[in-house]
Amino acid sequence: MARIARMKVKGEPAVYHVISRSTLQGFVLGDREKDFLMGVIMRLSGFYFAEVLGLCLMGNHFHLLVRMHPESSYSDEEIRERYDRRYGEEKGASLDDDQMRELGKKMADLSDYVKEIKQDFSRYYNKLHRKKGYFWSERFKSVIVENGETLINCLAYIDLNPIRAGLVKRPEDYRWCSLGYHAQTRNRGGFLSLDFGLREFGIKTGKERLRYFRRFVYEKGGLEGLERERKRDFEVGKAERFLLRTRYFTDSGIIGSKTYVSKLYLTFKDYFAAKREKLPKQITGLEGVYSLKRLAEVHGV
Repeated sequence: MARIARMKVKGEPAVYHVISRSTLQGFVLGDREKDFLMGVIMRLSGFYFAEVLGLCLMGNHFHLLVRMHPESSYSDEEIRERYDRRYGEEKGASLDDDQMRELGKKMADLSDYVKEIKQDFSRYYNKLHRKKGYFWSERFKSVIVENGETLINCLAYIDLNPIRAGLVKRPEDYRWCSLGYHAQTRNRGGFLSLDFGLREFGIKTGKERLRYFRRFVYEKGGLEGLERERKRDFEVGKAERFLLRTRYFTDSGIIGSKTYVSKLYLTFKDYFAAKREKLPKQITGLEGVYSLKRLAEVHGV
């Protein structure tokens, strides 16, 4: 079966939730492997036009929420500077205009960005463990995510992964997720964006946005503790309902407000293998959030 093209927004910034899993059995990403993978993502995000909003590296897969910016947002000087940082000024000086244009397209491309992350890590892992073959399973999933309320909900879902897996009680204790990286390194190198989808809500400073996001995650995840659950006799509340609906952040093709989803559906209509018109479906438990789902074979890298 021919590979179905990935949905990618052209000519404007767009946010994607990327998920990729290992083809190997068990929890093959230990502390050492996660540290290396984090470093790869950091390094390549400085080369590509990728603004990392959040991430979480788990034992057999990773989540990455990234805003890809179009090449039109960057001057030739900025493109050359990124190239020089990676390959050296001598190579950069030899680039002609056509090569610069192609380089700009590459730097703005989600597929190239994630492909390099996966390839760099695979080479490291196979060398470290003296293995051959594939580390990652098939294609990575990517969901287009609207800015604002949808984005911060998706970020919360990502940072709650180690909580759901029972690895830690607080996301700050897990250094391979967004809140863990912020808390334990004070966002070393400015690696993670301090946007959180909150700029449009008038929350101006990065410090304020980080504090708001932390409170949002604690409230969404119901991290207040067992005693609170006992007092309400384990009644399913908003936190549990939120966690039950989070699969839409990985299994949808597009997620956001009804207007946003409807608009992008017209752009990517041919990507959906359906005879009838598809309509945005409201996600129960996530007020104002809608999704369009694609067939399983579309979700792949």
